[in-house]
Amino acid sequence: MAAPGQSARPVLVCGEVRTCLLPSLHALDGRAAAQLLRLRADEHVRVSERPNLYVRSPEVLTGVDCRLPTANGAHVRAVGTVAARAALTEGRILQATAWFSLPAAGPDLRRPWGQYLVRPGIVEPFGKLPQQAIAQGVLRGAGRGELDLGTIAEGMLARLLRHPLLDHKAPFKSRRTHLRWTAHRAPAGEEPALTRFTLAEDGLRTMELRLPEEIPAAAAASLCEDLALHDWLLTTVVHMLDISRLGSTDGPTALLALRPAVDHLLHLWMPRAHVDRSLGHLWDELEREPGFTRQWRNLVQRIRDQLAVQTIPLLHQAPSRR
Repeated sequence: MAAPGQSARPVLVCGEVRTCLLPSLHALDGRAAAQLLRLRADEHVRVSERPNLYVRSPEVLTGVDCRLPTANGAHVRAVGTVAARAALTEGRILQATAWFSLPAAGPDLRRPWGQYLVRPGIVEPFGKLPQQAIAQGVLRGAGRGELDLGTIAEGMLARLLRHPLLDHKAPFKSRRTHLRWTAHRAPAGEEPALTRFTLAEDGLRTMELRLPEEIPAAAAASLCEDLALHDWLLTTVVHMLDISRLGSTDGPTALLALRPAVDHLLHLWMPRAHVDRSLGHLWDELEREPGFTRQWRNLVQRIRDQLAVQTIPLLHQAPSRR
């Protein structure tokens, strides 16, 4: 059994973010967004209007009693609760996030459920936690019978997408992305660090962090949501440029393919807008490699240049007025 007090200190936080376009022809305003994200009657939905419209649901808990994902095939049973929430940015981009924290060790016997419920978002292993194997297992993805954060986040999205507020007439086609992340706990006072970020196929991204123990798990989730949001924007606009076939098709056709980006996406680029101040500097790592904002600015300039090229002939054709 864990030493007294040992199980109370999480050493690892694991999470997953799912990001998609809200299937609604028109963006939701703040009141409608709050109605959509009212997942609990006993807690308010957070609505922020500056610097952009950002609405976040209260957290909901899912009780779990199952094996944890492991990279080495070890069977590690754990019991506790997974925290999850949803967020909507500018009434357009919907996200669902699920996460949990793990202590270094847990009891050898299962506790009564009440003892798990008083520690929301904590999942306790039976015995000692193989920390690295669990972290790599979460990033790789859960197997059958293992705790699957993606399933919990996807279930929340499915619940929200059934809401009667939505007309399921999305203004353009897009793909979902999902970001798996882990955060190893460091001693108090140590500087947070982003140790790894990878882009994989099929919309999968992974990120590894090192965070001092005083930073709440929910703050780490906010950072990952912000990264996932901007990665989705980049991915979606790159896809629009690909299907527009700039340079190999006529101008009006290309502009028609790019118009959704202008109408719905280009104004949404605001890294760190809703990230805890203690973690905002981690965006600097992403600006250096892979260079998120640099790539975004390049995409935006390409779109603006194409708009300018197509507008100039129209100005010359316009009849003069005297």
